[in-house]
Order: sequence, then C-alpha cells, then structure tokens
Amino acid sequence: MTGGRRAGGQPGGRAGAVLVRGSLLLWFLLPLVPLVLWAAAERWSAPAVLPQRWGTAGWSAAAEAGAAPAFARSLLLGAAVAAIATPAGALAARALAHGLVHRSRLVSALLLAPVALPPFAVVMGLNVLLLRARVPALVGVVAVLVVAALPYTTYVLRVAYAGYDTSYEEEARLLGATPRAVWWRVRLPLLAPALAGAAFLAFLVGWSDYIVTVLIGGGRLVTYPLLIASAASGVGNEAVVAVLSLTSLLPPLALLLLAGASGLRGRGGRGRPSPAAAAAPAREVVVR
Repeated sequence: MTGGRRAGGQPGGRAGAVLVRGSLLLWFLLPLVPLVLWAAAERWSAPAVLPQRWGTAGWSAAAEAGAAPAFARSLLLGAAVAAIATPAGALAARALAHGLVHRSRLVSALLLAPVALPPFAVVMGLNVLLLRARVPALVGVVAVLVVAALPYTTYVLRVAYAGYDTSYEEEARLLGATPRAVWWRVRLPLLAPALAGAAFLAFLVGWSDYIVTVLIGGGRLVTYPLLIASAASGVGNEAVVAVLSLTSLLPPLALLLLAGASGLRGRGGRGRPSPAAAAAPAREVVVR
C-alpha cells in the first residue's frame, strides 16, 4: 500500500512542481511584456491595448544616445569588480571558515557593513575623501564597488569553505603534489560552483550600480544604468527606456545560462571523486 500511495502521489507532486515553476516564470515574464511591446512601438497611446504603429525608432534613438559605449563600460565595470572582489572574498572566506583570524565575529560584522549602512550617506563621505586624494574617477568607482561586493562574495564562499573537505588536499600532498598543483587541480575544481556564484553576484553589483557611479564618477563615467535613468527622466522616451531596459537583462541572463549549462555538465559526471581520485591529476603533474 505504501508503494501504491507513492506511485499515486508522484503525479500530483510533479503537477504541483510544474504549477509552481510555471507561476514563478509568469511572475517574472509578465512585467517584461509591456517593455517588449514598447521596444517595438513607434506610437502607442491610450486607450489602445496594442501599439498603433510598429517600428524600430526606439532602437535607433537608443543607439544615438550612446547605448553601445555605455553598455561596454558597464560590462568592463562589472568584470573588473568581479575579478577583484571574487578572489578577495575567497581569501576572507577561507580565513573566517578555518579560524585563521582573531575576533572573527568582529571581522564578519565589518564585512557586512557595506550592506547594513546606507549607501548614499557612505558614498557622499567617500566622495569628498577621494576628490581630495585626487583618485581617478574610474579607480574610485571600482574600489568602492569592490567593497560593496565583498559581503556577497565572502559569505557565498564562506558557506562553500565550511563544507569543504580538506582531506582532498591532504591526500594530494601525500601523493607528492606541489601547492600549485593542489590549488589548480584539487581546490579550484571543487570550489568552482561557489566561485562562479560569487563572481556572478559581484558582476551584478558593478553592472547595476547607479549611486556610486553618479557620485564617485561625477558624471564622467556614463554607464548603462545612468543612461537608463537619464532616458526615464524625460517625457516621451518610453520606447528608448524599454529598449535599454530589455538589453540590460542580456548579460545577467547570459551568465545564468552559462552557469546552468556548466551545472548540467557537472551533473552528467560520475559524482564527486574520492580524495585519491581527485589528487591523481596533481600526482601526474608532479611525476611529469
């Protein structure tokens, strides 16, 4: 009877899961429908349900407003923040997870400060200091955003380090692996999912920032969020705002799809190797 109940309950459970996933998908996709319509509209006035005239005027106006250079700047800014904040967060996470620092609670609280403190007030004070120190606008923006991204990278990787099995590295060292081989062939593959998640969050901090770029950059660094805000502050720019808003979703979605594809390839493997199997490539490197 238990097996019958399980067999009978599986279709209902699957249907419920499909319903929940479908509801979540609609929840995220429905707000994008007006943006898609506005991006393809040249004229849409009330009370019409659909645009009266279709066209690419919004795309042309967005290109003339400098969408391509702003897009490239935001990509570079997000990549720079991720490239610095991810390894810095990994070092902090390892130190906290393995008890390598004194007063770890105080250090953890300090790392959470960028999230807890009001960003506008903090950036206003930092802006004065950076101006007096004559720090270049781009360097100042990247530095402040790295600090803002550190709480996310640190705590994502701290969870990974808390569940990290150090016996993999110990076995590799016993087999004669060098520290570089242990890091490259053992630690990095095992922490790769957490590193990817931390880098994704750090990229989002740099990609979507507005306040820090405006105040620290002083208007000299025009990124995609600044361009969207500038277009949204005007009147009659609905098509341009829709085009910019839709294209701003492309990098995060591309990274999510890439991470999902990597996760599926990882699941297709044979599972997590034993310490000896994980250390075998490192041993081959040493022997060669």
